[in-house]
Amino acid sequence: MLHLRDHVTPRHGGTEKYQFFSVTHCLCVSVWVMVAAIVWCVPVAAQLAPRATRPQVVPPQGPVRQVIFKNCTSCHGIDDYAYSALDRAGWDSLLTTKHRGVDAPLPEKEREVLLDWLEVRFGPTTKPFPRTYVAREVTAFFTDSEAEALVKRSCTSCHAIDRVTSARFTADRWRVVTLDMRERGAKLADEELERLVEWLGRTKGTNDSDRQ
Repeated sequence: MLHLRDHVTPRHGGTEKYQFFSVTHCLCVSVWVMVAAIVWCVPVAAQLAPRATRPQVVPPQGPVRQVIFKNCTSCHGIDDYAYSALDRAGWDSLLTTKHRGVDAPLPEKEREVLLDWLEVRFGPTTKPFPRTYVAREVTAFFTDSEAEALVKRSCTSCHAIDRVTSARFTADRWRVVTLDMRERGAKLADEELERLVEWLGRTKGTNDSDRQ
């Protein structure tokens, strides 16, 4: 004689698994819908708004490099140094202020090594990098002769033109270099600067700016 349990089909045995899968699937879909809604609510202009150009600081060599990589770069980059031009006392005060309330001890000897470098590399006689420059879209492009004339007009009062013609950087790196030169006295309007950066990146570009 057959018992009722012998007639239970496999479909009934898997019902709980299918219900669990269904609930999990619905939760995943709901999360994605919420994320999409949040992104959609943010204005497109805010999502695509250009950011201010940041400096690029090449890490130094020698003992100070070891100090920086041991104590600094695990928490932040070193590009922010370029925004300031301070004497030794100013850098000492800034380091203290920036790390107040943070567990980031810097031994006195290593602090002195770092201050030695900061005083020379970003001392009061240097020019701080601009904090608010935002690159503009280029709609008109320089010809070779136009760009070369602008380079001669803007750059050769401080150094030979070979420093420009022999260099190879990415466009982003050229923007940083050109902005730095403008802070040092190169006469370039914003539109001229961006058209020059586009030309330099196109004619004197590279995929490896860190080696320059």
